Formats: sequence, structure tokens, C-alpha cells
Amino acid sequence: MADAAPVAHIGENSPEQVAYKLFQTIAAYEACKTREAILDLYSECLLAVRNPAGRLKGNHDNLAPPRR
Repeated sequence: MADAAPVAHIGENSPEQVAYKLFQTIAAYEACKTREAILDLYSECLLAVRNPAGRLKGNHDNLAPPRR
């Protein structure tokens, strides 16, 4: 019998799982068409979940990462 591939289980309510749910919600409304845009969005979600006090106060229009 062949060995089964290892499976990663994301713990319920872990920062990664919460960030992924947030990512899915935002991605449903934004056009993330490139791999870079998808990874940027997930990393922003993960950062927001891990460090909610790190958010800027006030105008959030300038939070988008600079485009190359």
C-alpha cells in the first residue's frame, strides 16, 4: 500500500486559518489576478490578524503596497 501524502491541518481559529478566511472574504470583492497580488493579500491578512494593534489609524487609502 502506498504511503499517504502528509496533510497539514490548520488549527481552528489559528492566526493562519483566520487570515485565510479574511483573505477569502476580501478576494471575493477584489480582482487578485496575479500570484503576486494573491500572496500580497494573504500576507496583509496574516499581518493584520497577528498584529491588530499595528494598523494605522485614520485614512487607509495609502495602505496598498507600492506597485513595481
